[in-house]
Amino acid sequence: MENTLENKRKEYARLLVEIGLGLQRGQTLLLQSPVACAPFARLCASAAYDAGAREVVLSWSDDFLTRERYLRADGAVFDEVPAWRKHLLNDAAVAGTPRLVIDAADPELLRDVDADRIVRAQRAAGDALEPYYHAYMNNDAPWCIAAVPIPSWAKRVFPDVSEDEATEKLWDAILETVRVTGDGRSAERWRAHLATLEERKNRLNALRFKSLHYANRLGTDLTVELPEGHLWSAGSGATPKGQPFVANIPTEEIFTAPHRLGVNGVVYAALPLVDNGNVIDGFHLVVRNGKIVEAHAETGEAFLRAACTVDEGASYFGEVALVPYDSPISNQGILYYNTLFDENARCHLAFGEAYPECLAGGNAMSREELRAHGLNWSINHVDFMVGTDDLSIVGTTRDGREVPVFVDGNFAL
Repeated sequence: MENTLENKRKEYARLLVEIGLGLQRGQTLLLQSPVACAPFARLCASAAYDAGAREVVLSWSDDFLTRERYLRADGAVFDEVPAWRKHLLNDAAVAGTPRLVIDAADPELLRDVDADRIVRAQRAAGDALEPYYHAYMNNDAPWCIAAVPIPSWAKRVFPDVSEDEATEKLWDAILETVRVTGDGRSAERWRAHLATLEERKNRLNALRFKSLHYANRLGTDLTVELPEGHLWSAGSGATPKGQPFVANIPTEEIFTAPHRLGVNGVVYAALPLVDNGNVIDGFHLVVRNGKIVEAHAETGEAFLRAACTVDEGASYFGEVALVPYDSPISNQGILYYNTLFDENARCHLAFGEAYPECLAGGNAMSREELRAHGLNWSINHVDFMVGTDDLSIVGTTRDGREVPVFVDGNFAL
């Protein structure tokens, strides 16, 4: 008889295929995974074939080789994207290919790497892979990001135990966040969870806020204007052909887009940020007329400044996301050093690109039309956590009413 953990892993893989992607018979699956996660990637591939996939195409990555490349490769390679990679990713996006990403990396993978190499690689990818990024950000194709442990990541999360025990503990924690217990009912639980998020999203949309004001004891004092016609999104999305998917598993957030020129004040991060293989901690941003004009950090300041200056849009905001402090992931009391989990433990903001779905009719608009309506564009999108147990968010409606949205870190609606 298979052990319980193996059963849970198989159920998790089925969940990602069924709920994460809504994979349909005859579709090809693009599966992106670290080689360290190969056993779980194989479970996902089997689950996809069980669901009737035409083919599963695997794209592998490796922490060791990624670090070696950034430290030792010829400098010119960071201004290039190989033709084979452009074809693989752009062609998949244009074809509407469902994409599953297994997200697992050492949080400090690129520690001591020249930040300029990282920025140049991002810019090169942003230019060469524009159809790929556009299709998935615009929900033209189903996509889902999920994670499983690797030893280097697990040891950072649980530093006081052995590598094997840390990996086991991280498996247990992740399976709890994704509602997998081994009873085969995780998909049922996810449908109920998505329905709950949908109800709260609808309440927020009915209020038609003009702006939100954030304040807490860390020093955050930030006003965020929302564009006219903004929409809150939550949990699940759908392609133009109506295929449902859940972009992040786990997810606890309800999010929208700010007006790119309407963010003002100062905002303090409540948790460390892991971005491009570096930990950024103890940081705050000063924002004027939407633009980040100052970026300060106790740890990783050079990488923070690099992240918000990759291009012009990286200095402006693209997402406002609401997550109660008293949420399932937050209540675990675990700092994951992985944005997929940490952003679903706290309210967060993101600088960089906005999601077109957060504007009425946005998915059918050109980039220029979205910008004219106040949405930001960038090759970057960096989420950082701002939620605390005393966070206050007050919304002002378009008719001038003030409505408490968050009181003491949790929803007041």
